Amino acid sequence: MSDDTLEERCARKVEVTKVEESLVASEKYTQIFHEKNFQFNAPHHFKILSSTEKATLAEINFQCGPIAEQGVNGVTNENLLNIVKIRLEGFQNSDFKCRENAIALTHIEEALLWLAYRTSKREARGVEGTHKV
Repeated sequence: MSDDTLEERCARKVEVTKVEESLVASEKYTQIFHEKNFQFNAPHHFKILSSTEKATLAEINFQCGPIAEQGVNGVTNENLLNIVKIRLEGFQNSDFKCRENAIALTHIEEALLWLAYRTSKREARGVEGTHKV
């Protein structure tokens, strides 16, 4: 384990790796990258580039470290799922309404419910906001 503080590890410029998007066709338009050597079991920093101009379209930084110890310093999985949910609901309230959007919405809502359930169980055990399992 490094002697660096959590903040230093999370903020460090690091080598990135390209996400291979096997389930979607969006790579025609965008490419996703994240840090190659990440901390705490999952990548925290993502960059989305235009496939043609290689311009940065978005950077997403997830919470790095326990909120109880580090404060809020990034977004959560739930934040991004809610953003996509809002977009799909908008399409469903327009001429672009379709079965596929409805199914995607159902699964996003289900994912949000499971994540909320996980959080409630961690709160009940007194480990929410920590690195304790």
